[in-house]
Amino acid sequence: MKTLRIRSFLLLCFFLLLLLPWIFYVTAYFIENQSLSFMNSRQRDAELQQGLNGVVSFIEAGSAKWGDAEWQGQLHEKLRNVRADAALQSADGRDIYRSNPDRRGSLASTERYTIMEDSRVAGKAIIYLPRTNQIPAIAAVAGMLLALFIIGMEMRRFLLKPLEGMSAAARQIADGDWDVELPKARMTEIAEVRDGFEVMVKGMQAAYRKQAELEEERRFVIAAVAHDLRTPLFALRGYLDGLEQGIAKTPEKAAHYLAVCKEKSAQLDRLVEDLFTFTKMEYAETSLKRESVSLASVIRKSLDSVSPAARQKEIACSLELPEMGMVDGDAHLLERALSNLLDNAVRHTPVGGRIAVHCGQAEHRVAFAIRDTGPGFTGEELQRAFEPLYRGETSRNRSTGGSGLGLTIAQRIIRRHGGELTAGNHAEGGAVLSGWLPAAAPIHNGPAVLAKKNN
Repeated sequence: MKTLRIRSFLLLCFFLLLLLPWIFYVTAYFIENQSLSFMNSRQRDAELQQGLNGVVSFIEAGSAKWGDAEWQGQLHEKLRNVRADAALQSADGRDIYRSNPDRRGSLASTERYTIMEDSRVAGKAIIYLPRTNQIPAIAAVAGMLLALFIIGMEMRRFLLKPLEGMSAAARQIADGDWDVELPKARMTEIAEVRDGFEVMVKGMQAAYRKQAELEEERRFVIAAVAHDLRTPLFALRGYLDGLEQGIAKTPEKAAHYLAVCKEKSAQLDRLVEDLFTFTKMEYAETSLKRESVSLASVIRKSLDSVSPAARQKEIACSLELPEMGMVDGDAHLLERALSNLLDNAVRHTPVGGRIAVHCGQAEHRVAFAIRDTGPGFTGEELQRAFEPLYRGETSRNRSTGGSGLGLTIAQRIIRRHGGELTAGNHAEGGAVLSGWLPAAAPIHNGPAVLAKKNN
């Protein structure tokens, strides 16, 4: 939609205010004079004045014939030639002759004469002057009024209504109603304000929705964390109360109680550590300690941290880790991410299962994959695997599930390093967590294809 600047609109209004009265004046002048020549107006005025002087002389000379019909006819002809009217009255004010009975108002332009004869008042003559340019002047005033009316209507249409609409929209938003429709504007400045207002409204809507989502997520996180903290704390308190009350009467039972307490405290420690790491990755603008790191070395260290749990479940681990594959990043955070991935694989792999870890370099990326022989991901889990505190189980049983933050933390660490992490299922069964990181330096000795061995 084309727009018009306010200064151009005001210039058009000023032009219309000047043009329309002039058009009306010229039109009325042409209708009255049958000519558009304004050059002879002074000559016509002189001729008219001469004719009026002749009429006055004729009246004064024929004061004795004012009542004569023939003389009145001659006077009427002279008055018609000069487009004037006249009224003749006796000395006492009675009408003797009136050429146009309708011209009596005080608004008419008149000249009054007192006719004297032998030092006495013979009568009075009233000359109603011709309406020179009166009609064109009235037409010009009418044109000006029409121009003002048109300008007022257009100003309301193009200026006032859009501003009133935006004012109403602002009040509607202030009342909490975001479903507003901003009026269209033909003025460029108002259209720019409208567009800016619309951008602001959309931004506020997005911020409001984001705030609602964050509030919902906050409530969910608080509820989930409260649940996850309450369960081990309840068990820990119960076993400690048992020890205090002397329920564990044998050394074996006391050792069992202490082992359970130690396990629950370790769960609390892992949960607090995960929450701290998640909060730091989500909200804290921490800078990465960039250094050249071998991803294969990081994977080996991460595997060492989960080896006790893997041996306990008799899980076999196979590695395919070439020594190449250097990346720039924070070794501690990368180890934390891969430890979370391996811990997830160990927890979901059944007793006697297998975990295969592959790493290789292709072009400017160092890719890795961790496959287990567990049940794999369901459709919903594939969509929500990296959501905070999602564990794919409504019971939140810690015998099979972690804190629900491990995969989330791992993905965010990988993304902080410029890479990506995805979840999927292997064609032969089991889950696959695969990702990549930017290589530290270009490799030109051919791509290393990421192999997927059937273990």
